[in-house]
Amino acid sequence: MGTASSITTKKALRQSKRRQERNKSNKTRLKTQIKKIRAASEAGQTAEVKKLLPETYSVIDKSLKKGIIRKNTAARYKSRLTKLPTSA
Repeated sequence: MGTASSITTKKALRQSKRRQERNKSNKTRLKTQIKKIRAASEAGQTAEVKKLLPETYSVIDKSLKKGIIRKNTAARYKSRLTKLPTSA
């Protein structure tokens, strides 16, 4: 980013950086959780998948609430996870 000249732009840059870090953290948590459940599904661990599914839904919903992902993206993730071979 460029150099900030006024007090207002300096503050805006600080806020932007904090938001960026927070959003990245939340997005990483979401992606990790989805990878976990997909890995368990591929390994054929039915019990593990059934345990992880509600946790993953919760992470997806929290990401949606925080504005990390959009409504349709959350719905798509949930739909695809529900269709996993060992989640039914």
